Amino acid sequence: MEIERAREDALVAGVAGAATVAVALLSSFTGVVSVATLPTLAPLAVYALYLFSRKGGPYGALDTARNWAVAAGATGVVVALASAAL
Repeated sequence: MEIERAREDALVAGVAGAATVAVALLSSFTGVVSVATLPTLAPLAVYALYLFSRKGGPYGALDTARNWAVAAGATGVVVALASAAL
């Protein structure tokens, strides 16, 4: 594996993991957000989509690790906000 590819994978995995942990901690330690287990794991689903979409070639201009990391983080925020609103 190329070192650049490993860095990109680590970036997306780190953001997805951090978003998952943040949603889980918000759900556990605050009374504001109550999130079930499956929605808590939604940022990891974005990471899984990233991994399976990187199987081969050609990638579009928007298909970058940074954009996947933003999508994973945004998914965590959406899950937390949606759970707080419901």
